[in-house]
Amino acid sequence: MSLSLRDQLLKAGLVNQKQVKQVNKDQKKQKRLEHKGQVDKDDTQQRLAQEAMAEKAKRDLELNRQQQEKAEAKARTAQVKQLIEATRLPKLTTDDYYNFVDAKKVKRLSVNNLMRSKLSNGALAIVHHGGGYEVVPREAALKIQQRDPRRIVLLNERVEENEADDPYAAYKIPDDLMW
Repeated sequence: MSLSLRDQLLKAGLVNQKQVKQVNKDQKKQKRLEHKGQVDKDDTQQRLAQEAMAEKAKRDLELNRQQQEKAEAKARTAQVKQLIEATRLPKLTTDDYYNFVDAKKVKRLSVNNLMRSKLSNGALAIVHHGGGYEVVPREAALKIQQRDPRRIVLLNERVEENEADDPYAAYKIPDDLMW
């Protein structure tokens, strides 16, 4: 059976019996006065514990928020990667190139005439992917732009080729016209 701290101090000779009785008497008197309401309780320990718990809860909330932000960023990155890989157009190996600017440097991408016209009128876009560039449709590029705008390298404004606005549409060009 273990001895209480009081008994251990007595046994070691650090305190005497008179000091032990005085401490016991003071403790009983304090409890009696607290019970009657004449003396305020010493609740500093309880208050400090509550403050520590509140601080810990605040710190836990902040850590949880940071972890949640990391998870959301990781999910957005995965969505962007999936969008690009699902909608990218196949790479071409032609001698015809489309030049564009990325980070103040002129880059080029191998394209055909149809891709060039669609890139120019905004139907296609160029995005960063895996250290290179990919060509994706406009709808996919807009979804990518919502999730990570830094991935978009080139997305021209949509230009509709409308011949109804052509003021010379009513005039036919003769086949035998020589310049």
